[in-house]
Amino acid sequence: MDLGLKGKRALVMGASRGLGRSIAEALAAEGAALVISGRDQATLDAVAAELKAMGAASASGIPADVARGEDMDRLADGAVAAMGGVDILVLNHGGPPPCTAWEMKEADLVAWFQRIVVSPIRIAMRLMPAMRERKWGRVIVVGSTGMQHPIPTLALSNTLRASVWGWLKTLSGEVAKDGVTMNVLAPGTILTDRVTQTTTVRAQQLGISFEAALEKAAAEIPAGRLGVPADFGPMGAFLASEKAGYITGTMVRVDGGRVRAMV
Repeated sequence: MDLGLKGKRALVMGASRGLGRSIAEALAAEGAALVISGRDQATLDAVAAELKAMGAASASGIPADVARGEDMDRLADGAVAAMGGVDILVLNHGGPPPCTAWEMKEADLVAWFQRIVVSPIRIAMRLMPAMRERKWGRVIVVGSTGMQHPIPTLALSNTLRASVWGWLKTLSGEVAKDGVTMNVLAPGTILTDRVTQTTTVRAQQLGISFEAALEKAAAEIPAGRLGVPADFGPMGAFLASEKAGYITGTMVRVDGGRVRAMV
């Protein structure tokens, strides 16, 4: 299937590894032009070279920190300068430390509100006016199944990501007539550094080994295994594509069936 992504220009945040990189790789394979962001320029340069080898029309990296609003402005402007515009924006970043709801601290709420809510909205609002003017755009938020089905050990993430979901659901209805779609792509238990972190905490809480905690997590998934990043990225490319133009304001889960809710 030709997804119609050749010539499209994508900015993928947090693409030096993990879920962000898996989406960038899927877009590269479809011939999109890419700007990727992360913390380290050398790492971004190496990933960009690999993306070009995979088929990206062009690829470059711009370091940026979601803790700094001004970095979002610089990233947006840099991506426009590098590619001539941004058609596809993938909002992705690291997650907050695991904790229960009772353990949440006000200082952590404030700090991570900037990273998870304010900065993603800031860069989206900087880039979306041009999408609306061109009558074509895609915004994909890499979220969490905790937005629909709260994860007990990730209360801080559950709380803040719900704000992003509320923003996206509201704004998607305002821009749909302009050909701009907005969706959440929510991973289940996919083997990334983040899952290693949360599984380590879960193992400590249960008093079992890390390996046993991974086995326990896999046993709870109908697919019978943990996910890998390659399971995730292709759905990101599809949501960014011409074929997905009538999908907006929704959450797509890539979780092996783990969430049993019907909504």
